[in-house]
Amino acid sequence: MNNGSSKAPSAMTQAEIKLCSLLLQEHFGEIVEKIGVHLIRTGSQPLRVIAHDTKASLDQVKKALCVLIHHNLVIYHVHKRGVVEYEAQCSRVLRMLRYPRYIYTTKTLYGDTGELIVEELLLNGKMTMSAVVKKVADRLTETMEDGKTMDYAEVSNAFVRLADTHFVQRCPLVPDTDSSDPGPPPPAPNLVINEKDMYLVPKLSLIGKGKRRRSSDEDAAGEPKAKKPRCTDNEEPTPDDGIYWQVNLDRFHQHFRDQAIVSAVANRMDQTSSEIVRTMLRMSEITTPSGAPFTQPLSSNEIFRSLPVGYNISKQVLDQYLTLLADDPLEFIGKAGDSGGGMYVINLHKALASLSTATLESVIQERFGSRCARIFRLVLQKKHLEQKQVEDFAMIPAKEAKDMLYKMLSENFISLQEIPKTPDHAPSRTFYLYTVNVLSAARMLLHRCYKAATRKVSAGGSHHGINAGHGCRGGTAAGDRGDDHSPRAAAAGDTETQR
Repeated sequence: MNNGSSKAPSAMTQAEIKLCSLLLQEHFGEIVEKIGVHLIRTGSQPLRVIAHDTKASLDQVKKALCVLIHHNLVIYHVHKRGVVEYEAQCSRVLRMLRYPRYIYTTKTLYGDTGELIVEELLLNGKMTMSAVVKKVADRLTETMEDGKTMDYAEVSNAFVRLADTHFVQRCPLVPDTDSSDPGPPPPAPNLVINEKDMYLVPKLSLIGKGKRRRSSDEDAAGEPKAKKPRCTDNEEPTPDDGIYWQVNLDRFHQHFRDQAIVSAVANRMDQTSSEIVRTMLRMSEITTPSGAPFTQPLSSNEIFRSLPVGYNISKQVLDQYLTLLADDPLEFIGKAGDSGGGMYVINLHKALASLSTATLESVIQERFGSRCARIFRLVLQKKHLEQKQVEDFAMIPAKEAKDMLYKMLSENFISLQEIPKTPDHAPSRTFYLYTVNVLSAARMLLHRCYKAATRKVSAGGSHHGINAGHGCRGGTAAGDRGDDHSPRAAAAGDTETQR
């Protein structure tokens, strides 16, 4: 940051800003929505400027920022002059649409216990492991038959499995400072975490079982329960006090990507090929960063040893499949060497590009028909084509080809490139070439998805929001529970509670 001026906000369309506004209002209420959208529109700003521009009191702004920071929707920077500036994380706000998918994915991988752990962390932003374990044990006990309870140890084991596979991670902490340092404290804490500690689970001996909530006449009448008394200083702190955990959304996106790649290989080749690719992805899911272009190289021998138990294919057949996958024009699999029976990698970026292209082709086929899809694939393959060439290659009558090209051009699925023969750009002396910009077309499609989601949420439809219930389990949505610890309730709490 420079000279006290606020950062320019990243380019966001009006549809994205409107969707962010609706999501913030639904999950956190009007005050938090006003502060969040203001930061999205203006970029990073200090506290007093936010209060002045939004006409909100300092206390309201502080509480709203506290909620947004707690849910990783706002970050802060310390300016050179010591001023703290706050910046909204727009992409993180939009990910709230995927909360139900994160929860359902956890349910399929780790059962009901894992599902509720992730749901609690998403609802609360950050929690200690002991608080999550107790809360989830209580919720599971509520759903059990009378006389049965959920043991804390069972929930702890599920939490450890989620941490081992990186679906949950530790939050950065304030580093220990030297008490002998006479200098003034910084205007805002600098949170840090050692990478090797991000998934290190504290050793807790949580002994106990989940408790059932006692129903009362007030609860039955729908009256709000009185706030629980605060913990006093005499109460013994939990062993993991100060060690907070959050959901690792990037790890979920990595899992979704891997599932899409496996499904694409199964559709293109066969089930055995997809199982080999699944094994390779599973072997490298922890060692490969989510944004890496390739997985770590894996030898044929390692892949053979890691195949699922009972998957009866010989080493020779595996090598044939790997060679077939490596020679495929889509190039999902690449050969990286010959040691260990052959070293292989998965080309993640190329796989994602192929999946994006396939999605575009599918959309065009649904909207404009198979002939338009044929023209789109043709232009994509040939890179640049004149209209006459499109007609000849696609074997479609001139008038029909012209109409189809214009349809896709008007919808921004393809673009027109002008190459003049002379400096005056005269139409008679200019080549007009049709081409496909996959990245631009994919962004256009994403923008349309945001607009559709905005209409869905603003119409009051069955929004994906976690508070609306995600249909995975009866009675586990925040709105179905007697205790209201939803983000909206957190926004109404006092500042100390937020911290």
